[in-house]
Amino acid sequence: MPESSVFPPLIDDCWVITGPTASGKSALAIELAKRLDGEIVSMDSMAVYRSMDVGTAKPSEQQRREVPHHLLDLVAPDEPFSVACFLRHAHRAVAEIRDRGHTPLLVGGTPMYLKGVLRGFDPGPPADWEFRKQVDEDIEKFGLDRLRDRLMQVDPLSAHRLHPNDRRRMTRALEVAKLTGVPLSHKQLQFEQQRSPEQCRVFACMWPRPILHERINQRVDQMFAAGLVDETQQLIERYGTLSRTAAQAVGYAEVLEHLDGRLTLEQTVEAVQTHTRQLARRQETFLRSFGERTIVDMQSGGSLAEISQRLVQKQP
Repeated sequence: MPESSVFPPLIDDCWVITGPTASGKSALAIELAKRLDGEIVSMDSMAVYRSMDVGTAKPSEQQRREVPHHLLDLVAPDEPFSVACFLRHAHRAVAEIRDRGHTPLLVGGTPMYLKGVLRGFDPGPPADWEFRKQVDEDIEKFGLDRLRDRLMQVDPLSAHRLHPNDRRRMTRALEVAKLTGVPLSHKQLQFEQQRSPEQCRVFACMWPRPILHERINQRVDQMFAAGLVDETQQLIERYGTLSRTAAQAVGYAEVLEHLDGRLTLEQTVEAVQTHTRQLARRQETFLRSFGERTIVDMQSGGSLAEISQRLVQKQP
């Protein structure tokens, strides 16, 4: 685990298995881990939360007995958990797996976790809450356009890159420039370099979109059948308020609306399916920006064991 504030990439001797939600990456990773004497490090931003099991499709107890899994159930659902927190835990887990002589497999589809693994990450200075409060007050008075205008003056590259409604990231870009004197976009340049697919073991599980959508719909149905509503109710009863990240998770966010009486159960299931399909499309778009990846056609034929065998055989 690095002691400095900057986290280097983690792909030198790790395998990375990614893909959109419901693409089968976890099941494929388990087959690979068995062949490689490997251990799995989760890259799922929701799986770090304890008691959020059904809605995050965490690996079963049987799967965890077959292959060791790391970075699951790290914090309570009412606690914040950042990219820097993830990378700190991930670097430690990878180092310990290597020390045991095993192969680390980083598995998941959370975009910023994946980017930190592939390109490295500089978390920057700690939050300045007084500054953020002032920004929030300005937004309430003058709107998001004023925030964007301020960012355009100090970091035009970030202003052009970020969506004009992305209040959180525009605020952070302003904050970094204020605290360090260096635009956030300049600090991020070191993380834009990429390797070729032949130089790393980064695999993205992909399906034709109609099939992926059907897999998503089936998974959502299974989650509700497995007790997603009851699980969410128990979380509220136990913790009261979830962290912003946990409360906004697809599946839980819609069920919270259902528990508030704003959605019927049928509407809730449909909303979760729709939002999960939208999430998968965003993940696919994000994955296309990484030249490190090798596409794994999950419809190419053969079992997961056969696909994993082909991947291992291709490696030098």
